[in-house]
Amino acid sequence: MTRKIFSILLVCISMFLLASCYGGKHQGTDGMKRQSFDNERMMDSLTYSSEHHYSFNYNFIVKADSLILVRQQPEEKILDLQTDSFTVVKDEQLVVADFRIIPTDSIDSVWVQVATVMSDFGWVHESQLLESVVPDDPISQFISTFSDKHLLIFIIIISIITSIYIIRKIARLNAHIVHFNDIDSFYPTLLTIIVASSATLYASIQNFAPDTWRHFYYHPTLNPFSVPLILTVFLMSVWALLIVGLTVVDVVRNHLPLGEALLYLGGLAGICAVDYIIFSITSLYYLGYVLLIAYIVFAIHQYYKHNHKYFLCGNCGGKIRKKGRCPHCGATNL
Repeated sequence: MTRKIFSILLVCISMFLLASCYGGKHQGTDGMKRQSFDNERMMDSLTYSSEHHYSFNYNFIVKADSLILVRQQPEEKILDLQTDSFTVVKDEQLVVADFRIIPTDSIDSVWVQVATVMSDFGWVHESQLLESVVPDDPISQFISTFSDKHLLIFIIIISIITSIYIIRKIARLNAHIVHFNDIDSFYPTLLTIIVASSATLYASIQNFAPDTWRHFYYHPTLNPFSVPLILTVFLMSVWALLIVGLTVVDVVRNHLPLGEALLYLGGLAGICAVDYIIFSITSLYYLGYVLLIAYIVFAIHQYYKHNHKYFLCGNCGGKIRKKGRCPHCGATNL
């Protein structure tokens, strides 16, 4: 009886093992096919991403008023067959679902399929898509906003008008202003130099490494040590700009009364805006490099000529540029 029960258990275990082996073999075949498909799709994705800097599952936000997507396949649209379309509106999120290269398309050989949050899928030319969307990242959106030509022209006009007004007002009041009647601190001069250098570097990236900047636009970061060297230098200059800018505000607050401090910071902001405009534009035509060297020499010369103080008043201890009457207390220093 015990032997019979043992035999039955042995047969059941054998059948279970055989069934398991068969199932594993069948699953392995499907797995290999699926893995082959996934590998092929991954290779296509990597190739597309290296050329276009985005691929499957990349997130966009619509920045145009509207974007028309075709529900049918791109080939049907190219052959002028009857197709259906739908519209996505501004601020709607899109996800890249697929892409296709159609060499026979005379408008744009690259088609991209995107999906909406409502799971609607549609195709559109890549050129039309990229004109109408922005990556779903605040840094990319910032870059896109300040790269807009119309906004850039508006900023240039407003910056120049504001700068001229503030600088003229400061000159009439004989108030402090960087480069000409500066406070006794090198930080404002350093800030203007950093702005000019950053603008020149930004234009240089546009000229000599546009593909690097394009990749940064789609995959932005504030970490200067995770990007190529030229972007490392640029991001470090941005961080330096922020740190020195905060230092300037604190220094000016300690050197001048509130009203004069605000006027000085306004004039400094105007000069920095003009620096950015001049060097970012002229560097696109290589003239900015010569101007940058001349500007750095000028800025440092002006600081040491007009702002560097060598003496202390014997009466009040205030800093004075030369011997004679102290501008702080009126005492005469010989």
